[in-house]
Amino acid sequence: MTLRLYDEKIGRTLIERKYPNTYFLNDGDIKECITYLKPPYGTGFYHEICFGSVHIGFGNVALADKLLLYFETDFDSVEMHFTLKGKSSAMSENFHKTVTFDSYQHNIIYAHQMRGKMEFDGREMQMLEINLAPAFFKKFLPEDSDLFNSFRAAIDRQDSCLINPDHSRISLEMYQILNDIMYCDRKGIFKRIYLEAKVAELLLLQLEQLFINESTSSLSHKDEEKIYAVRDYIISNLNKNCSLVDLAHQVGTNEFTLKKGFKELFGTTVFNFWNDTKMEHAKKMLLESDLNINEISDLIGYKNARHFSTAFKKKYNVIPSKIKN
Repeated sequence: MTLRLYDEKIGRTLIERKYPNTYFLNDGDIKECITYLKPPYGTGFYHEICFGSVHIGFGNVALADKLLLYFETDFDSVEMHFTLKGKSSAMSENFHKTVTFDSYQHNIIYAHQMRGKMEFDGREMQMLEINLAPAFFKKFLPEDSDLFNSFRAAIDRQDSCLINPDHSRISLEMYQILNDIMYCDRKGIFKRIYLEAKVAELLLLQLEQLFINESTSSLSHKDEEKIYAVRDYIISNLNKNCSLVDLAHQVGTNEFTLKKGFKELFGTTVFNFWNDTKMEHAKKMLLESDLNINEISDLIGYKNARHFSTAFKKKYNVIPSKIKN
């Protein structure tokens, strides 16, 4: 099995991967590869992790301009696709339409021996893709749904398609699992066990969201973008303290729309999300760094370490000084 990604304009191959059949054997090994994007295209990386019937690829790149690339594959795959930032469009000879992903969108794609071109548009592109062998994927596909039965039949016919013609929004639960996958620092068999569990959990959330067929959001696309911008701001500024009004004005909306929209998109309030994200980051630093409690408290925006310890105990039922035990 081979994947080739190339720039036809200058005749340069950017990525060429040959995946022998043993690549998908359940032999307990993990194979990893990082490809770096260099000028004139931009800067960034694409990280691949392979084991069993699973291929995980994720990357973050800053583009100098729109990038048009051609691709060829000679194998079948079911892809769990998540675009976190940026916009991409794929056109293939055996696909019935151009498939375009925008920021915060996900879908499941069946691809049979694809050949076509991809255009990437955005100052920053961040995405995660999980490719599964079709036979492996079908084991997880429920049978009590017309949508899923139709997708299963398309796989059997080797007819490339999307599981659902309309993309879905990445939920807060999905974001948390995507981060767990991208920042996993376990090694060997423990990494494989961990990632297998996370892939299954992520697939569950995708299929569940499709099965429930959630009602259309009451938010406009522009308002959704603003709510996601607040989420991104919170993650990048854990040490700051802002009011709802401050956050709303920062992205050009109002307090009511922010409160209602955040709850609708992520199932929690702005400040519950902010607090949970702070505590998760603090827990990670306590376990993985040599920083003391006062330093960690300061980094996540607490002026008083005792207040931090109280909040931490409320979240995890253990005080920060005992977490390593």
